[in-house]
Order: sequence, then structure tokens, then C-alpha cells
Amino acid sequence: MPCTRPPRHNTRAALLLLALAPLAALAQDPGAASDNALPELSALLECRSGYEGFMAYVPVLRDPLRAVALGWRPQPQTNPFMVEYRLNAPVTVFGRQSDHIAFAGDGVVAVLDLADPRTLARELQLETGVDTPEKAIFGREARASEVTGPDGTTGWIESAIINVSNVDSHPGKTLAGCSYSLDAPEPAEPAVSDPVAPATASPATAQPR
Repeated sequence: MPCTRPPRHNTRAALLLLALAPLAALAQDPGAASDNALPELSALLECRSGYEGFMAYVPVLRDPLRAVALGWRPQPQTNPFMVEYRLNAPVTVFGRQSDHIAFAGDGVVAVLDLADPRTLARELQLETGVDTPEKAIFGREARASEVTGPDGTTGWIESAIINVSNVDSHPGKTLAGCSYSLDAPEPAEPAVSDPVAPATASPATAQPR
């Protein structure tokens, strides 16, 4: 199923788990959020939540005690771009259970006991971003809608993209989850006015000789 978003969004989504971008999204201030109001974790992982739901988890990631209160056990950082937790109760993600999750960049994934990510990618009908013997990345836009942005203006695009991949730091595992974004409107291109035609000189009046 082809993506309908402009190429810049498709490229960013396809490379999300390839590079495991630094946790830039976590540096933003999502405001105070009650742990009781957090969206269901499986909904977050399966792209059934939204950008606001993803950002609601940021205070939990900043405070290990809040994570422990949710039944999450912070794990040693085996990948510099992932913040990992073990769950006291497994979560179901795309029909598979896992007690291991990770936040990376603007997304969250479950670490599945699945050696070949292509199996799940086919089930979810994902598009191929990278497919080599060493590296596999698949994705598909689950949702994109126009919303009002944090500055009160319209035209912002909120999107959710399903991601399935592997990563060297977790051999024999498949990472499966969702990345969320809220993109500002493209700046309007300045209007191009018609060039002013040079003035044409009036032909001189013929003078009798």
C-alpha cells in the first residue's frame, strides 16, 4: 500500500530505526501529565494513540521512580540511542507478547523474540525501507491528519508510522512499534510577480524631408 505523505515524511520514517536517532523528542516539554491519564501502552506501540499520547510518557522517562510505579524496570543502556525497560506484565503488540520495550527518537518499540523482522512486516503489509542480509527496516503510515498546532495555528500535520526493524545491539530480535510526529506547516513560498515589461518608446513622428 503506497504512502500518501510527501517524500520528506516517508524518508524520515524509513530511517527512524536505521539510525536510531537521539532522543530529541524527549527534550521537549510536554507539560505535566498524570500517570493515571497515560494512554494504553499497547495502543501507543500499535499506532492507535497520537502524538499527545506519546509525549504524555516523557515525564515517566525522565523519572525512574515514575517508571517503577508503572511496573517498568529500567534496563542497562545497551544501545546509546535507546532507553529500555522490562515490564512486570507483558504487553501485546501486533499479536505478539513482549515484556521488553524501548523508546528511541520520536518512537516506541517492543523488542520481540522474532529473529526475522520480514515475517511481521509481511503480516502488517509494510513498505520496504532497507532490506539486506544484515539490516531490515520496514514501515507504513498508519495515520496522518491536519491539526491545530501548539502555537494555535492550523495546518500542522500529526502522523503515526508503524516501524519494524532489526538492530545490531539486539541480535535475534525484532523491534516493532510506532513513531509519532507533529510537523509545522511548510513555509509559504513568496509570491512571484510578473516581471515589469520595459517601456516601449513611441516611434518618432516622421518628418518630411
